[in-house]
Amino acid sequence: MRVRDILARATLRLTQAGVEDARAEARRLLCWAAGIDLTAIVTLLRLDEEAQARFEAVIARRARREPYAYITGSRGFWTQDFLTNDYTLIPRADSETLIEALRHHKPQRDRPYRILDLGTGTGCLLLAALSHYPNARGIGVDIVPEATQLARENAKLNQLERRARFVTSHWGDALTGRFDIILSNPPYIRTEELAELMPEVRYYEPASALDGGASGLDAYAAILSDLPRLMRRDGIAVLELGKGQDHDVRHLAAENGLEMRACYNDLNGIARAMILGLGAF
Repeated sequence: MRVRDILARATLRLTQAGVEDARAEARRLLCWAAGIDLTAIVTLLRLDEEAQARFEAVIARRARREPYAYITGSRGFWTQDFLTNDYTLIPRADSETLIEALRHHKPQRDRPYRILDLGTGTGCLLLAALSHYPNARGIGVDIVPEATQLARENAKLNQLERRARFVTSHWGDALTGRFDIILSNPPYIRTEELAELMPEVRYYEPASALDGGASGLDAYAAILSDLPRLMRRDGIAVLELGKGQDHDVRHLAAENGLEMRACYNDLNGIARAMILGLGAF
């Protein structure tokens, strides 16, 4: 069967399954299955039997709304590539807003910062920060052992294993000492809203990394209460926010002796990254 016919059939199947931009997804998956880049697809006329079988298998998975990043096992974030698995959230472009915010507030790249990432998942936030600050070192924490193991693999993949350490812990419970920079993308979806998420998220990504409790603020309350112990006097925390949560998180921060220094919008205009510092004595 010709490639254009294989693509047309795959596109129809993904369209019927409700996948957005089905043709682009089919083309990307075909390239992945065939081991070629997008530029080569123009001249590809036929697939060998092995590549066609592989492509049809991944199209079947995508038609069940399994995320592309879980099928291929990787996702790009910032300037790096990250391995993915179903124990961690898939890195998202919205989260890159935290790294942009951090760069604005800590512009000196050569400083030996001590960085902490709470709820590290794939390790993408910590490792992106370490790539920007070549003299920094950091610790990533996650309550899921499989997540911390994946983050270690990603540190090695990105040649940052000597500057990154990963710990299995409930937030900062296992940590001592203070940090210059604290990053976190905590669970912030209201429990009642989980059922409304798109199938890729609802059925495949880990609920423990999504469910923020009835108010969506449970994880923030736990993190913010511990930040004064973990943060150096001139340090900052950069927290990811869910849509419309900036006022509530700012209030919780103030209750714990923290003040908002800035809040950055993502590309959709949503308040996404909040910078916090210790308040005045």
